[in-house]
Amino acid sequence: MFTTFLKAKLHRARVTHAELDYEGSCAIDEDLLEASGIREYEQIQIYNVTNGERFTTYAIRAERASRTISVNGAAAHKARPGDIVIICAYGQYDAQEAASHKPVMIYLGEGNHVKGSANLIPSQAA
Repeated sequence: MFTTFLKAKLHRARVTHAELDYEGSCAIDEDLLEASGIREYEQIQIYNVTNGERFTTYAIRAERASRTISVNGAAAHKARPGDIVIICAYGQYDAQEAASHKPVMIYLGEGNHVKGSANLIPSQAA
């Protein structure tokens, strides 16, 4: 049996563009794709912290070092430039793979610059 786990996350990315008339997808700076391990054309979930929207699309490559996060096509109705989003990719793992799996989490700061990374989320205190 396979179980779905978080594979990669770009945490608190800032949307730089919302292009309604562009073919659907989310363009992500090539540096951020590499840092997170998210692959071009991979399915991603986007969670908009600013407005609460949650939607599925796929990643495409944006120019390296551009710090671009462009939500395109119909999804552009769900995000605007300046919105804070969390971009996640998931993978399916068998029991043996799941036992040692650690997600890659990239934390972004001002201007979509990487401010840190981790492989676990601290326990939430009550």
